[in-house]
Amino acid sequence: MTRFTARRLITPDGMIDRPVISVEDGRIVKIEAHYVGGEMVAHDLGESTLTPGFLDIHMHGAAGHDVMEAEPSALDTVSAYLARAGVTRYLATTVTASLDTTFRAVEGIAGYMRKEPLPSAAAVAGIHIEGPFVSHAKRGMHPAEHIVAPSAHLLDRLWDASLGTIRLMTIAPELPGALETIARAKELGIRTSIGHSNATRAEALAALAAGAASATHTFNAMRALDHREPGILGVVLDRDDLFADIICDGLHVSPEAVRLWFKTKGEKLGILITDSLEATGMPDGTYKLGETRIHLRDHTCTTDSGVLAGSVITLDRAVANLQRFTGADIGTAARMASVNPARMLGLPDPLKVGQPANFNIFDQQGRRSGAIVRGHIVPPLE
Repeated sequence: MTRFTARRLITPDGMIDRPVISVEDGRIVKIEAHYVGGEMVAHDLGESTLTPGFLDIHMHGAAGHDVMEAEPSALDTVSAYLARAGVTRYLATTVTASLDTTFRAVEGIAGYMRKEPLPSAAAVAGIHIEGPFVSHAKRGMHPAEHIVAPSAHLLDRLWDASLGTIRLMTIAPELPGALETIARAKELGIRTSIGHSNATRAEALAALAAGAASATHTFNAMRALDHREPGILGVVLDRDDLFADIICDGLHVSPEAVRLWFKTKGEKLGILITDSLEATGMPDGTYKLGETRIHLRDHTCTTDSGVLAGSVITLDRAVANLQRFTGADIGTAARMASVNPARMLGLPDPLKVGQPANFNIFDQQGRRSGAIVRGHIVPPLE
């Protein structure tokens, strides 16, 4: 049994002063309030604030590796890097590629999930398939030659290849077969996120009726807002029963648009993501996303044709940016990177007894100073 204490603990719905968190075998055994000293506590973090560990539901790679490599050594490197950025769980996110490549990737990731995570590394919580069910009109960097019409049959094949580990699917709801595929995803327990889409208002509403639960990188790769035909973006910002995630790097979405998203989705339905690539944490140069060549220069990733492609932000920086752009407090910002994605996916709240002991540590100035990953203290990135 190991015990941790700090000045405060941000919980899914509030805050605990002077918590004592008891951990055994990397899992939470008990959380008590109002520690006054005298008990044996292995890790007294003083005036620090603890938050739940972050869950990145949309990331393609980091530290020189793409998750579609699906090799244990590559995923080990990605997972260790993410833990130092405060991410304790993540969805390994595919990108549109040849079906052979996609099947090989989901099989490899599923196999990796069956082994015990490294002690101080993030755990893969499932797979997010971003593509091949995207719109040609709003495909972004997704290769046109590999886009495939949605079908429940193909989703079933991907589900079987993943050994039932797909947790999230991005889809353009206006495509023929999309609504049937969304309905099938709901039957399988896969959450659907609408995105890479030129959908009209009516087509977006039909996706919600079929079971869509969220929206992928709000504003990016979506039909622009029009006052007579608000389209998918208008529906995403208007509905109070739809989660919506955003890349909060100040590049993909301006601070003004982030503030608009924050005002409309609120602290309960907004989710912070990175859409990070293997170039994250790497120097300027040429990298890849799936089967596409990507160029990193001055913190911006583009394809050969100049199309913006993913990001190199880490989730702890996205949390800091949200606070800077909107004035949100640390509790609100941290929940949007931890509690909200878990709730959208239907996962247990992160601080329940029996859940992994995953936390982030923030100092008195609000700077993240490390993480606790399944009971192990992990230093931050330099």
